[in-house]
Amino acid sequence: MNKPGIVSQRLHDLREVMQREHLAAFIFPSTDPHQSEYVADHWKGREFISGFDGSAGTAVVTMTSAALWTDSRYFLAAEEQLKGTEFQLMKLKIEGTPTIVEWIGRECGAGAEVGIDGWCSSASDVKNLIADLRKQGGITLRTNYEPLKLIWQDRPDIPKNPVEIFPLEYAGESTRDKIARIRQALREKHADGMLMTALDDIAWTLNLRGSDVHCNPVFVSYLLLSSKDVTLYINKVKLSPEVEAYLKAEGIGVAPYGEISKGLKDYFEYNILLDPDEVNHTLYKSVVREIVEEESPVKRMKTVKNEREIAGFRSAMLKDGIAMVRFLKWLSEYSEYSECSEISVSEKLEALRAEQPLYRGLSFDTIAGYQAHGAIVHYEATPETDIPLKPEGFLLLDSGAQYLDGTTDITRTIALGPLTEEQKRIYTLVLKGHIQIELCKFPSGASGTQFDILAREALWREGLNYLHGTGHGVGSFLNVHEGPHQIRMEWKPAPLVAGMTVTDEPGIYLAGKFGVRIENTLLVTPYKETEFGQFLQFESLTLCPIDTSPIITDMLLPEELSWLNDYHQRVFETLSPHLSSSESAWLRIACAPLA
Repeated sequence: MNKPGIVSQRLHDLREVMQREHLAAFIFPSTDPHQSEYVADHWKGREFISGFDGSAGTAVVTMTSAALWTDSRYFLAAEEQLKGTEFQLMKLKIEGTPTIVEWIGRECGAGAEVGIDGWCSSASDVKNLIADLRKQGGITLRTNYEPLKLIWQDRPDIPKNPVEIFPLEYAGESTRDKIARIRQALREKHADGMLMTALDDIAWTLNLRGSDVHCNPVFVSYLLLSSKDVTLYINKVKLSPEVEAYLKAEGIGVAPYGEISKGLKDYFEYNILLDPDEVNHTLYKSVVREIVEEESPVKRMKTVKNEREIAGFRSAMLKDGIAMVRFLKWLSEYSEYSECSEISVSEKLEALRAEQPLYRGLSFDTIAGYQAHGAIVHYEATPETDIPLKPEGFLLLDSGAQYLDGTTDITRTIALGPLTEEQKRIYTLVLKGHIQIELCKFPSGASGTQFDILAREALWREGLNYLHGTGHGVGSFLNVHEGPHQIRMEWKPAPLVAGMTVTDEPGIYLAGKFGVRIENTLLVTPYKETEFGQFLQFESLTLCPIDTSPIITDMLLPEELSWLNDYHQRVFETLSPHLSSSESAWLRIACAPLA
């Protein structure tokens, strides 16, 4: 495939349309009408126009130039994928990189008109864009035109995959009870109803799941709540008689997906809550009632797991740990790494997970990066990039699975043979940061930003840093990335409270050499209560040995060494009863305490 040639033709077609519409530039975000991080193929317009397939990024095309902005996870991948095209890579958070608005102002000049699809851009993003563009010489923004309808000839349809009921034994709370809680939260915000657009929020609220988005068990829909009614806007072909009966029993009405604008116009209450970061600009502007601009209350409800959900996580992590141990044992015994490649190890791990009860697929595409590929933060091997493993260096393996009772996300960096002193030193520094987060005790309500430094302090002392977040929330048989709580350098005020799940995944990436990342999924649990309030701590849900062969033991503090040995003892005691004698023997060695 001549990728640069295809991109060139698409840019030519786009510019013809832009010229007819008198648009000086068009902006292509990565989102869909629901502001999803991962989107169905129908809405991959940025990938269509640029050729870059990462989950995050924004492409902008003018009549004479093109540029793509993305974050540090994708710098190396984007550089490779944009090679030979007109697109210039813009590295976010790197000094000297212009903002999208600054670049448009420079390229288009005062008085120009710029386009963006109002369906695929949040109300807050459009509001900010309009204000910022106005400062660039009075540039205006048009939101009611979508050129992809004309130039994307073989555009995939909006998915029509069936919806399924998520059993109450795993959900732990009925839909009626969730809706009652949501309505109570709305009353506290003085709102009569709300429009829910985030697909994982809708799936959680209705105790339904789908398969419309790769690796994310969600379904394309909207949910409109008033004080009396709840209406699901969805393509009805997705609903089986069983699901239709379930919705009716739960008091949920159904209307066609395409009639959501009409539903908002017909909305009869005095006001309606809209989350401007989630509701797209077009729908926001179609509301005729008073708008209460607030964060959706469902975001935070969903992140605090109930007892059934927590039990499901433990069950899913047990199954995942069994699969991981079997994989690591298999990899350690592989005699000819030259016959083993990045793709084949991904396939092997997926096959082992698929043997586990309640397995429902991957939670994201496996990242298996050997040596230099491990430095590409979100690397995904293709037949063109796949390389064989060798009995030396590091394999970075970031993977996860969807089980009916929980979602997993784990990274292990595995030594395949001899390592350099630099590799050992950096591995140990990353491990120290990982353990310091695991050891953290903090007051209830603290933000992850307030202790992100714990993961980075040892790295910063060596002049090292990583630009991605340290941790993100994880859904309960839902999206592997769940917010709003995070652990990261940038200020994120969402508090961490007991019952939340969050990852711990510091890393270091040396371009052209290797990468190291170590990740567990953690549960926030009570620690102690004092006269200074309630304090919380983390419990590792992930059950899998951390490779000890690269560790420079003298670099670990006594508390770090103690944590590692205790963790490995728990991993062995929990997993070994479910393994064969040979697997258990391998695990005993892998979990042997360090002196």
